[in-house]
Amino acid sequence: MNLWETMTGSDLTREYKAFEARAAVLPADHRAAWEEIKGHLFPYGDFTGRNLMPILDGALGLLEETAADGQTVHEVLGDDIAGFCAALAGGRGARTYRDRWRDQLNRNVARKLGRLGG
Repeated sequence: MNLWETMTGSDLTREYKAFEARAAVLPADHRAAWEEIKGHLFPYGDFTGRNLMPILDGALGLLEETAADGQTVHEVLGDDIAGFCAALAGGRGARTYRDRWRDQLNRNVARKLGRLGG
């Protein structure tokens, strides 16, 4: 990966398109689970989403293996896909981008108020 690809995110676009091509050949229930997984993992991403690529790759690999074995999505993921995604991202209570931005805003406000009050 070179600097230009990193700056423009073209490497991520290529990788994401490869994920979608792999997902397109999955059975319908596995494709639906893939869409849910992407939606539930998105809040755990950083600004670029680069940190999610290995997680998405692993989740898609799991779906591919289970489809090849003839297992249903329910047998593998159960009813709680959101919980599965939280576990993939670092467990319940894992910090989302909203948490990080909220903390940053609170620090900035506290710093500004500290200057005004002191």
